[in-house]
Amino acid sequence: MRIRAALALPALAGAMALTGTVLSTPAQAAGGVVIHHVWFDSPGSDTGSNTSLNGEWVEIKNTGRSAISLKGWVLKDKANHKYVFPNVKIGAGKTMKVKTGVGRDTASNKYQDRGWYVWNNTSDTATLTKASGAKVDSCSWTTRDPSDKWC
Repeated sequence: MRIRAALALPALAGAMALTGTVLSTPAQAAGGVVIHHVWFDSPGSDTGSNTSLNGEWVEIKNTGRSAISLKGWVLKDKANHKYVFPNVKIGAGKTMKVKTGVGRDTASNKYQDRGWYVWNNTSDTATLTKASGAKVDSCSWTTRDPSDKWC
């Protein structure tokens, strides 16, 4: 047993040097929820109409193989405008858009029910946290980006 363990250590050190990590956790291997795409500058003039407000959105994606509950999770910008997810799940491999304006929630679209824009066109950061406050993912953009950002 000792000989095998002694031989495994150099191999493990070599793998770590090549990949920068020892092993992925089961959660990493299974996937998770990420911010996938942000459309921060709605098409056309910023008139404040509901159509224009819903033209800005954040799309999240479940990259895993099973549904994940988003109950109590928070999506926020740098100015701390928060959207708290209701008791919903995002299916395995599915996407969900969180739109700024008013609308009727569906499995693939949630609405913040706001009367004005959230995401700054010049620069901002969308941050997704669990209900506990633990950061899940974030996506930032600046004026160098067009009206949307793939994260």
